[in-house]
Amino acid sequence: MLMTAIDLASDKSAPPCVEDDSTSLCAKVWRATHEEWLANSSDWVIAKPAIVIGILLVAFIVRAIIHRTISRITRTTGQGKVPALLRPLQENAPSSWQMATSGLVNERREQRAAALGSILRSITTAVVFTIAIMLILDNLGLNLAPLLASAGVAGVALGFGAQSLVKDVLAGISMLLEDQYGVGDIVDVGEASGTVEAVGLRITTLRDVNGVTWHVRNGEVIRVGNKSQGWAMVNVDIPLPFGTDVSKATTAIAAAADDLAIDPQWRADILEPPVVLGVEQLTATGMMLRVQTKTTSDGQWTVAREMRVRAGRALDQADISYGIVPTIPPGTVL
Repeated sequence: MLMTAIDLASDKSAPPCVEDDSTSLCAKVWRATHEEWLANSSDWVIAKPAIVIGILLVAFIVRAIIHRTISRITRTTGQGKVPALLRPLQENAPSSWQMATSGLVNERREQRAAALGSILRSITTAVVFTIAIMLILDNLGLNLAPLLASAGVAGVALGFGAQSLVKDVLAGISMLLEDQYGVGDIVDVGEASGTVEAVGLRITTLRDVNGVTWHVRNGEVIRVGNKSQGWAMVNVDIPLPFGTDVSKATTAIAAAADDLAIDPQWRADILEPPVVLGVEQLTATGMMLRVQTKTTSDGQWTVAREMRVRAGRALDQADISYGIVPTIPPGTVL
């Protein structure tokens, strides 16, 4: 039988908390167990742990809901439907390129959406559990004012000491939002150029043509030249000696360029028919005849090599010399 409030008040062995408030947790524990030590410590043994567990449970639920919302938004964005929250992900590429490379655009959009979703989920986790920890410390009776003041001072000191780190991270987020480059792109960032192997929030990893790996801090990248985004304009300069019939050479090279454009093996990489622009440059030993072709970003180097091979073959068939003839100084004995 449970003891009444009068019985509790008259019980000399009852803890002081029972006499102060017969409806308190202490009194309820005393009525249920008649254990004085458990009644006196009920606040720390039962109440506070229960509140801590409740705070953590709510934090996990809120975190799961926000993560699910972010994942749903990024998944929708990857499918081509851009919510207002992620409008910076909307493509700013020319419409002609989007139509020609819609598969690549969708793949890049999915990659950026996934990367930004990961960042947002990490930020959400940090914010939610920081708030939860502060609530738990407050529940345990810890004075948060000195702690927050100390954290503020430490944050200011850390901010001054880690300015470059913060700068790199913010620059990395901006690069993801603006889609300046992605994994597999060939870029020139000033000090280094090569194929992008990894894009992090702080560092971008490149591998150049010599196989050297470059780790470039995002905050140090002032300008980016992306050779793999959209399309490329290939310029092939063919050296011809002075005295060459330019009109005849132009006709031969133009025919070779037209054959390349209609070749089934190369047609997919050539976006516009090649054009022979004419003499681009005069040097001390000859002249340069330029052929220009608009290609896909991935096919620019192979198309340029094939164009040189076919141009040389066409000039040979037309019995036209090409290449730079070295100048022999007067008086040289051969």
